[in-house]
Amino acid sequence: MATVSYPDPIESNSNEAANPDICEQSHETSTHGQILKSSALVGGSSIVNIVIGIVRTKAMALLLGPAGFGLFGIYNSIANIVQTVAGMGVNSSGVRQISDSVSSNDDHDLAQTVITLRYASFFLGVLGALATIIFSRQLSRITFGNDGHVIDIKILSVAIFLMIVSLGQGALIQGMRRIADLAKMNTLSALLSTLFSIPVVYFLRERGIAVALVIVAAMTLGTSWWFSHRIRLTSTAIDVLVITREAKTLLGLGIAFMSSALMTMGIAYLVRMMLLRKAGFEATGMYQAAWTLGGLYVGFILQAMGADFYPRLTASIQQHRVCNRLVNEQTEIGVLLAGPGVIGTITFAQVVISLFYSHKFLAAVPILRWLSLGMFLQVITWPIGFIVIAKARQKLFVACEVSWALVSLILAQVCIGAFGVVGAGLAFFGSYIFHGAMIYAVGHNLTGFSWSKQNTQYISLYAVIIAAAFLSFYVLSPLLALGLGVMVFVSTCFYSVRVLLRLVPFDKQHPVIVSVLGLLSKRLKHS
Repeated sequence: MATVSYPDPIESNSNEAANPDICEQSHETSTHGQILKSSALVGGSSIVNIVIGIVRTKAMALLLGPAGFGLFGIYNSIANIVQTVAGMGVNSSGVRQISDSVSSNDDHDLAQTVITLRYASFFLGVLGALATIIFSRQLSRITFGNDGHVIDIKILSVAIFLMIVSLGQGALIQGMRRIADLAKMNTLSALLSTLFSIPVVYFLRERGIAVALVIVAAMTLGTSWWFSHRIRLTSTAIDVLVITREAKTLLGLGIAFMSSALMTMGIAYLVRMMLLRKAGFEATGMYQAAWTLGGLYVGFILQAMGADFYPRLTASIQQHRVCNRLVNEQTEIGVLLAGPGVIGTITFAQVVISLFYSHKFLAAVPILRWLSLGMFLQVITWPIGFIVIAKARQKLFVACEVSWALVSLILAQVCIGAFGVVGAGLAFFGSYIFHGAMIYAVGHNLTGFSWSKQNTQYISLYAVIIAAAFLSFYVLSPLLALGLGVMVFVSTCFYSVRVLLRLVPFDKQHPVIVSVLGLLSKRLKHS
């Protein structure tokens, strides 16, 4: 599963934010339609990416087997961690700076920020690649306990350089909130990465994993360059002093968010290390397989939050009543969309694992079910977490992330020791119980947030149904559990669609969404 992290705080300079009365009035209407529209846009891209992902993961699983797939996950974790540290969070802070320039209509400042971001990304990418090469032996020993992977880790240095540079390119697109371009970029890079990486693994097998990751990074860089250079910027002279000042701002803002992202990726890396040391490569591969699938559906909902919900929340963060209503509306849509998907993942876990991988990966089924429980909690609590960063409370945000990281490590150590590889999934679920309770208390303290009566009903309803679907596979025969799961999956799909049809005004939706919802509405009325 691709790690999804909170974006950086964006301080709005718009007239709306400057005038509380205008802001209050502009947000009185329901935002359910806009939330669903952005979710549909990101989700449409995600569906294509999922189809591409089925082909890629299926091929990788068949070519590498569980042990090789576990090695793939470890290499990917190493690359992500080094990229996060070396990148210093400048892509996240770059999004903020670009958003500020766009909102203030300062084309010259925008051009200076983009130039600085590109220079900084290139320089940090070079540093990250050099550091990976220099410390490749130490990384191999720490991760695998020997020097057998030094060459592959050195190859990963190229991927790290390309990843950091591509993130700098993507920051421009995200900062200007070109959501459609982001969706196209992600889909195109996924397609190209699949087409060019699979042949490498086919011919080289495990020796081609690092090279395949380099190819994936290269395709991502190519697509991000293409879409970012379609944006026309004002020509401006390069002022060394201005570039230096901008770079200091980017680094100052980025370090806090780098720390948060590093903790998230570090936990994923350490959990894999625990599994590798205690259960071997095959168990690590099972966890990697479940982890990859666990967030495919929920991931697009979380991505939509970062792309659309967060900027709207930032503009209203000083009006606590409006802020809390926006969070409740985002949660409402998130629960209605995620609930049936989580139930479906739990019910059809065995089918999904076989479809994406092979029968050799069926041991990943119980792990996937535990991870799905945690994913549902993510959808419920993440909108509240955006309150913290919209308030620009970086220290509080990092403190929350540190607390979650410590609890995650403790739970992983205990659960893996007691239950083996399945314990890793159980620990993930437990960590988000803690995270949810903590972030709810923090949100309540900052803005007086509490779930609406309607949200409390939706969350309670889906929590009970998801728990029933999950427990049925432990207390009923497989056939009865599957039958119950199918029944509640179909029922909750119909229920969510019915509620969404009541919440979303048709006249404010994209024609395609109107057509789909209209068709579903007719079918539901006759059901």
